Amino acid sequence: MASGKHAGFAAATAVELLDVADGAGGPASAGSVHRYRAEIHDGWDIGGNANGGYVLAIAGRAMAAAMGRPPLSVTGHYLAPSPPGACEVTVTTVRSGGRLGTCTASLVQDGRELIRVLGTFGTPVDNGHRYVAGEPPELPPYRECVARSEVAPTGEGMPVAGLMDRLAVRMHPDALSFVTGAPTGRAETSGWFAFAQEEPIDEIGLLLVADAMAPAVFNSGLPAGWVPTVELTVHVRARPAPGPLRCTFRTRFVAGGALEEDGEVWDSAGQLVAQSRQLALTPRH
Repeated sequence: MASGKHAGFAAATAVELLDVADGAGGPASAGSVHRYRAEIHDGWDIGGNANGGYVLAIAGRAMAAAMGRPPLSVTGHYLAPSPPGACEVTVTTVRSGGRLGTCTASLVQDGRELIRVLGTFGTPVDNGHRYVAGEPPELPPYRECVARSEVAPTGEGMPVAGLMDRLAVRMHPDALSFVTGAPTGRAETSGWFAFAQEEPIDEIGLLLVADAMAPAVFNSGLPAGWVPTVELTVHVRARPAPGPLRCTFRTRFVAGGALEEDGEVWDSAGQLVAQSRQLALTPRH
């Protein structure tokens, strides 16, 4: 298994099958358990802790391998911070049907469970029924947007995002005004997403995309800091066409020490490829 700080996304989320405990009807049936070896790589972090979408992608890759199909809907509950190091992912099949399969996963490091995941896997089917009440965000061309990796954090408590060295994220110029201490006052952010090594973005990659932009709440005027994810759900609507993705994220409610963030991800063909919602704690210093 490849390792190292500079591993590309596919290598940094790779899993290796250790063993399979068959269910009553075989390895793809309800009750079967697949156990995988994986590694949380350095450099995919926010302030020293692995990005939540990255950790979800590791678990999602193991689940997809066990189910033999890509993710359709995946929900992760985060139980502990995720430092770099070896880990194991145990995938238990709940149901495996003709079109869809459902399973759970537990990612454990040094005896501590970091994330528990429930997901349904299968390929979206175009049956001709279509209703679209939205469109990709309006963005300047990719090269005219601001490279997130080149923007140094200036606010007190601003987390250092090592993750951005692994990505080629370019933000709408207005979306980064919080960095200079002049937030827009509207909890929205938008920009382009691509991998720094120009890897293609598949369904597993979309699990990372859903958590890879600067939190929208930073533009609300709240102090910027670490925003710990409690729960993240990603709906995969289609496999992306080649090219950078257009992303937009919004937060409407901050109360009780928590916030929600809703996301849309659109590909180069103008197709909605993913939607997300996460519950996170308000920024911590």
